[in-house]
Amino acid sequence: MKFIFSFVVFFLFLNCLASAQTLIQNCCKNATTRGSGINYDICVQYLEEDPQSKKATSLKELVIAIAKNAESKSTNVKKIAEEILKDKKPKRGIELPLRDCVEFYDDANDSLNNTLRFVNLGDYKEVTSSLATALDVPVNCEDGFKEFDTKSPISNENNVLSQLISIALAFSVLLR
Repeated sequence: MKFIFSFVVFFLFLNCLASAQTLIQNCCKNATTRGSGINYDICVQYLEEDPQSKKATSLKELVIAIAKNAESKSTNVKKIAEEILKDKKPKRGIELPLRDCVEFYDDANDSLNNTLRFVNLGDYKEVTSSLATALDVPVNCEDGFKEFDTKSPISNENNVLSQLISIALAFSVLLR
C-alpha cells in the first residue's frame, strides 16, 4: 500500500513539474511569435531557473514571478552601482551616469511594485503600462553612459534586467 501511495505522489509531482515546464514553454513560444524581440531560449532558461516560475500554474502566476524576479534584479543592480560609486576613484566619466542609474532603479522598483498590485487587481492594462515604464529604466541607464561616451560597468546586468522585464511585458499582453 505504501508503494502505491508513494508512486501516486511521485506521479503527481512529475505531472505538476511537467505542467509548469509546458506552461513556461508555451508562454515563451507565444511571446516570441508576437514580435516582442524576446529570444525563446533565453525566456525558457530564465523561467526554468527561477523557483517561483517553476511553481506557476497560470500565466498570471508567471507574470507575478517574473515581476518579483525583475524587482530583485533591479535592487541588485542598484547595489552594484552604489558599490562602484563608493570606490574612492571611480573611472572617469561614470560617476554622473551611475548616480542617475541609482535613481532610475528606484523608479523601476516602484513600477514593478505597481505591476504586482495591478496583476492582483486584474487591471492588465495598467500592468502593461507599469512594465513599459520599468523597461525604460535599464535603457535610460545605458543611454546615460553613451552620452558621456563611456562604457557602462553594469551593462550585462542591465541587459538581463531588460530581458526579464521584456518577458513580463510580453506575457502581460497575453493576459488581456
